[in-house]
Amino acid sequence: MEQKDIRSFTLAELKKEMEFIGEKAFRSKQIYEWLHVKLADSFEEMTNLSKPLREKLSHSYVIPKVELEERQISKLDGTNKFLFCLSDGNMVESVLMRYKHGNSVCISSQVGCRMGCRFCASTIGGLVRNLAPSEMLGQIYAIQRLTGERVSNVVVMGTGEPLDNYENIVKFIHMLSDENGLHISQRNITLSTCGIVPNMKRLAKENLQITLALSLHGATQEKRRKLMPVANKYELSEVMKACDEYFENTGRRMTFEYSLVHGVNDTEEDAKELIALLGRRNCHLNLIPVNPIKERDYVRPTRESALNFKNRLEKEKLNVTIRREMGSDIDGACGQLRRRYTKD
Repeated sequence: MEQKDIRSFTLAELKKEMEFIGEKAFRSKQIYEWLHVKLADSFEEMTNLSKPLREKLSHSYVIPKVELEERQISKLDGTNKFLFCLSDGNMVESVLMRYKHGNSVCISSQVGCRMGCRFCASTIGGLVRNLAPSEMLGQIYAIQRLTGERVSNVVVMGTGEPLDNYENIVKFIHMLSDENGLHISQRNITLSTCGIVPNMKRLAKENLQITLALSLHGATQEKRRKLMPVANKYELSEVMKACDEYFENTGRRMTFEYSLVHGVNDTEEDAKELIALLGRRNCHLNLIPVNPIKERDYVRPTRESALNFKNRLEKEKLNVTIRREMGSDIDGACGQLRRRYTKD
């Protein structure tokens, strides 16, 4: 009999499960607290459950492994990069960044990715599989256990395309923000997408209060297509319409992510195109000087060049920031650490 993933059950689902195996409903609350508040990763830790019940749980259920394989700590800013090993031997990456406003964790939503964005290391080996809600939660829980520090912000911007793992990502958001668990406010959760239009429209109707960040990277359909194969499926006009719908339905301002690649999308012409595209929208533009990766020949713009580009946009009243570079002395970019392991 295949063991069920107990950490992926919502409290309501766990209650039904306990009744199904002949246990009292209150046991579900105890177990849920062990899993999602005390962050237990084994049934043996659940000391207020009887030994026979713990054995019963061990026989029928599993708490999927999210086990530390490697940890890198930046000497520059204290950023932590984690490589976690999953139950099936696959690897995923997460990053802990410390800010004045609290600890932010960037997690992966898939093992690998099939989106094929040209500047991203995560996609080089293609998609292996989706992560279950428990494996996404498990990354955050493992980081809290390892550091002893509370996580207050979560960014789903690591390896994978979250909206390509739709049901699991929506369930993960509900569980992460559940008052019976870590209870991280949905307003402190950001989900990044390369623009899967049908699922962006579905997300707009989920009644969530998360921030949606679109990986834009090119301000015209032609530029975007060169950098992002997903643009062959969804026209930029369709993607922007879905962004507008998200804002209209949720009242949450969109964020646009724009990886700056020297000589590719950081010219005066690109600035004009960005102004034309975003000028009338209530949004935030985040410029990300690209991280060089061995398998690609993209060049990072100089600090001065990135600032000039930002200033040009700000003159036209765009709300722009340059993402603060963190962990540049470690394998900081998405997929770099996992890629090194899978190649060895």
